Amino acid sequence: MNLSFFQKPSRYINSEVNSIHKKAPVTVALAFPDIYEIGMSHLGLKILYKIINDLPYACAERVFSPWVDIEAEMKTKGIPLSSLESNRPLKEFDIVGFSLQYELSYTTVLNMLHIGGIPLKAEERNNLSQYPIIIAGGPCTVNPLPMAAFIDAFLIGDGEDAIEDILNTYYRWKIEGDSKKETLLSAFSKIEGMYVPSIHNPPNSLLVKGGEGGFVIKRRFIESLDNAPYPVNPVVPYTSIVHDRINIEVSRGCSMGCRFCLAGMAYRPVRERTPEEVMKLAEDSLKNTGYEEVAFTSLSAGDYSCLLQVVKEFNKKFSRNKIAISLPSLRVASINREILREIRSVRKTGFTIAPEAGTERLRRVINKDFKEEDFEQALKILFEEGWHHLKLYFMIGLPSETGEDIEAIPMMAMKALRIAKKYTRRFVNISIGISPFVPKPHTPFQWYGQNSPDELKKKKGYVRDVLTKKGFKLKGHDVDMSMLEAAFSRGDERISLLIEKAWSMGCRLDGWTEVFNFDTWKKAMDLTGIEIKEFANKTFERSDVLPWDKIDIGITKEFLWKEYSRALSGEITTDCRRVCHNCGLGCKKVVSSQQSVVSSQNLKNQGLYTLEYQINKSFKPVRIRVEFFKTGRMRYLSHLELVTVLHRAIRRADVPLVYSEGFHPSPKISFGPPLSVGIEGYSEYFDMEIMPPFDLIQNKMKLNSTLPEGICIKDMSVIPAETKSLNSFITRYEYEVKTEDIAGVKTFLSEKEINIQRGKDIINLKDMVEEASFINKNTVKLVVVDKGDVKVRVAELFPVVFNTPVEKLEIMRVAIFGWDNGWVRPLKEHKVEDTAGWIARY
Repeated sequence: MNLSFFQKPSRYINSEVNSIHKKAPVTVALAFPDIYEIGMSHLGLKILYKIINDLPYACAERVFSPWVDIEAEMKTKGIPLSSLESNRPLKEFDIVGFSLQYELSYTTVLNMLHIGGIPLKAEERNNLSQYPIIIAGGPCTVNPLPMAAFIDAFLIGDGEDAIEDILNTYYRWKIEGDSKKETLLSAFSKIEGMYVPSIHNPPNSLLVKGGEGGFVIKRRFIESLDNAPYPVNPVVPYTSIVHDRINIEVSRGCSMGCRFCLAGMAYRPVRERTPEEVMKLAEDSLKNTGYEEVAFTSLSAGDYSCLLQVVKEFNKKFSRNKIAISLPSLRVASINREILREIRSVRKTGFTIAPEAGTERLRRVINKDFKEEDFEQALKILFEEGWHHLKLYFMIGLPSETGEDIEAIPMMAMKALRIAKKYTRRFVNISIGISPFVPKPHTPFQWYGQNSPDELKKKKGYVRDVLTKKGFKLKGHDVDMSMLEAAFSRGDERISLLIEKAWSMGCRLDGWTEVFNFDTWKKAMDLTGIEIKEFANKTFERSDVLPWDKIDIGITKEFLWKEYSRALSGEITTDCRRVCHNCGLGCKKVVSSQQSVVSSQNLKNQGLYTLEYQINKSFKPVRIRVEFFKTGRMRYLSHLELVTVLHRAIRRADVPLVYSEGFHPSPKISFGPPLSVGIEGYSEYFDMEIMPPFDLIQNKMKLNSTLPEGICIKDMSVIPAETKSLNSFITRYEYEVKTEDIAGVKTFLSEKEINIQRGKDIINLKDMVEEASFINKNTVKLVVVDKGDVKVRVAELFPVVFNTPVEKLEIMRVAIFGWDNGWVRPLKEHKVEDTAGWIARY
């Protein structure tokens, strides 16, 4: 399949740095029901990928949902959904594990099963010699009933040690030669944290609608993050993904008790990584990936007990390489001037604050404990420390919300702008995110029905109108999407009928506004008789049996009801690490704050992370010109993706780059004329500035050892500092083009003039073709030249020359030249006689 026809072909080309290709008796497809950029940003997938591939008897491969363009081609040509690593069809794996992170991915699960050649319903997959076993994990599994018809088994809770239990069980079942699915599922049902619908909730059982019965599935969780496996050599994507950086999970769980937050309840208790472990993970990950940014992540990163010490030590070790630090959304009370100064010391990354509610009264309802003066002080610190880009997130439709609460949202945004203007003279960009509240199971607000769509649209419209008039950028989550999310969060097994019907009518990738079609969902509701408002807007009573009651996340229903009552009374529940509120876990912190602080204080004593890099001031930067090729599947990289791949390879090779000055330092690397997607390049160039000493031969070998197949450094040479940049003198290009029909070329050459319009200019394409000759019956050598400021555009010129869409041509740029009293190749222009050995200075 020629990927040039499709959006972002680098999603599909495989062979990324650190991807694992192995064979083993047990094959697992880690299936993420969204596109590559979303799935590759998910830390859980990376953790499982490492754990499974570390087992000698198992291998894991990645499978993502295709985007709609390539999906249509797959269906037309009968190409099944397959893994990236080995191109193995989904149906040929032993186990397919889906990660359910978001309720609107449910139709995508069905779509991936279908285009993978697997029946949707669990009851239709009894022959395990023909179909894999389907397992699901992730936060959505705390209410598994809406997807129970399609999934064989659910894992509730943390997967780090559970995945080994699952795979060991499967491996024993397989080598014992028992082909019965019932035997395997029975064994799965005995694993802590596993919910098996056919056993725990069989068809026609009285348990179907959450009725009284004899089973309770307890959430599984690991006690120590330091002892948990962590991927320090994650797969490095070619294309830009949502979270395109190293993610170090400094803690798991949150003790702040926000009453709307499922993660804050379902990931308790708080478990922290020690600073030594955080630093070791960061160091190893940077070495193995070449990333330029590290995010210290957590549900509440600002509450990590030794964040400041870790950030300081990180900068001491890595600031010389311009590695930036980023933090996720912070609580207002955790914004600290000293931390901000450490973050900005290398590069200011984005900053997000989530007030969630516009008034102090409503913030007390949701247990967001900060006052207006706290908000003002946090913004003052932020803008004084030089931040000019800020995101604020709010929710609408929260319990007990009034018109005054809605009106206060624009007021908070405008207050932020006034504070920004007071403390900085630079332009400030404040963007606002508005999301409808979605009641989630296992939270204090699980009993509260979502506002009606009309109410939510009215509230959202008011906030949008006020803020856009004031010049704010507003990003609002779709109300209809939120209603579906609420229905799937709070629904029972009846919802599965609606999900299947909507999928059969074309719904998938429903989290994407470009694809989402609520009219189709409404038609599916009409056909099934299932109205999602019944699930989304329903207010439960305390005595009601809830569909998810059979899942025990460790927090009692009594505690959640108590918190719901306190919410409606506007009472704050304090940080449970300070005062235990008897939620039911009966937990003690696995890593105490005191232990973490002591550990961080010991960093210096151990001498592990206090190295200072001293540059020899007598050396001056040296310019290196590098020749390389880009061939094979690497031709599908865009120019920007190619630049990123080379930047990260240079970092992995530990090349001593020189960086620009200022708030956003970047390596001094400049590239020659870019190649279009789908075009190979045999003789491409870039220049880089480095600090000597620098061995050309050794560094060429180091770079090639870390580059993916299809990209290779051919030569490196020192050039004088005053040498012209590549783009300033390269004007001639030689291509070899394979085409099925060369008649178009002959027709083009017979013309005296072929004019097209580019903007306001008329361009004669014939003038750009200097030479055309036939290498064989279907390969043409074409030499083209720029005409002054008018540059050659392959996508514009070649379809006219060959009378064929450019995507159908096999194109390689074999050479590029510059003019200096005759055509010269860039690398040869300033070739030094001896490029071997150590370069001390130029």
